[in-house]
Amino acid sequence: MIRAVVFDVGETLIDETRIWSRWAERLGVTPFTMLGVLGGMAALDRSHREAFEVVRPGIDIGAEIEAWRHDDPDGLRENFDADDLYPDVRPGLASLRDAGYQVIIAGNQPIQAYDALTAMNLPADAVYTSAGWTISKPHPDFFTKVAAAAGRPPAEILYVGDRLDNDILPAHQAGMRTALIRRGPWGHLHAARPTASTADLIVDTIPEITTALAEKSL
Repeated sequence: MIRAVVFDVGETLIDETRIWSRWAERLGVTPFTMLGVLGGMAALDRSHREAFEVVRPGIDIGAEIEAWRHDDPDGLRENFDADDLYPDVRPGLASLRDAGYQVIIAGNQPIQAYDALTAMNLPADAVYTSAGWTISKPHPDFFTKVAAAAGRPPAEILYVGDRLDNDILPAHQAGMRTALIRRGPWGHLHAARPTASTADLIVDTIPEITTALAEKSL
């Protein structure tokens, strides 16, 4: 049976609309253009980082982030805060904990995301980032670390994410159960693919997970 529920971050817990809109302003294009190109990357199975190259050919993303930090040291820039949480996140995580599940947050995020997430005081038992672990999804070692952090065998873990390639398929291969959440461009596009059947659950909101766990023999 499922004893722990582990959540991805971007477009699972965090609505990245403001982040990408700030990037659009920084790069001198409209939010519609930035978000449209990002959606194209999702449809083509290309990295979100390639969206920067499409919008500004030859861009050095690291240098741009450093310049942005210099220009706007007190702004959020490419980061997020509690205002970016999807509205169902806090009550959804709380409902899982109230139901007796261990709740963990673990996703591909830069080092500063750890402080941002812990500052939100979410109803979660632990927070981890790929930067802190120095290993990123979809590498199998990431999911080995997830199981070690939970202190449980993979079969007792439900991993929740918005992507087949980074979340559902590698977590399934690691022996975990999985839930694909239909959020963001990847979530909606991937949920429509035949391989989405690999997921044990396909949901639109986090509270649906609590309901499904109560109704299904997972």
